[in-house]
Amino acid sequence: MLNNCKTLETSIVFKVSLWYFCPLIMKEKIIQKAAEMFINLGFKSVTMDDIAKEMGISKKTIYTHFNNKTELIKETVLSVFHSITCGIDHIMSLDKNPIEELYEMKKFTMLQLKNEKASPQYQLQKYYPEIYAMIKEMKFENMNQCTVDNLKRGVEGGYYRKNINIDFISRIYFLALSEINNETIFPTHQFPKIMIMEDYLEYHLRGIVTDKGKEILNQFINTKNND
Repeated sequence: MLNNCKTLETSIVFKVSLWYFCPLIMKEKIIQKAAEMFINLGFKSVTMDDIAKEMGISKKTIYTHFNNKTELIKETVLSVFHSITCGIDHIMSLDKNPIEELYEMKKFTMLQLKNEKASPQYQLQKYYPEIYAMIKEMKFENMNQCTVDNLKRGVEGGYYRKNINIDFISRIYFLALSEINNETIFPTHQFPKIMIMEDYLEYHLRGIVTDKGKEILNQFINTKNND
């Protein structure tokens, strides 16, 4: 009898777990697919019908989890932001030298956005300005702290010049990386994303490195040129 009770209890727990987690799993799958499509095709171009068709589900299923496209975009953007933030936090925890750390961050970020073809950030700014403003503020708070920490460690380790203005450079770095996504200034046919990220990181570092830092920087540049 006791074993039967335990079996019944296990069955109930399993069914309750399914009832609770299955909707969450579906919601996460929708967010993942939406992120992939938004990054690849753009926020404006992708419709709820497109996402439903791509996933092989009904549009009604999507609306079970999201009231409208704007809500889905907001949750998708936050999901991508948290994913990238966690990856960057992990890179910072590896205790690499500051120059290598920046290259690892750049590599990781580009890998996350590898299918980006439609400048989603620029579309987000144009068509969903409130979501853009929210994520920009979050990005600044996170990225500014990371950059300040990188600059301080670079100075302490002798990789960056001692006389740099850390607060000023961290803000300039953020503004420049934000504007790189502006297709009016940097049309993608003329400035491919990977190329412009490589060139700007080199530009940023050359302005602050010491001779010690320059040796490491040149190693990364030579590796890139030999690829």
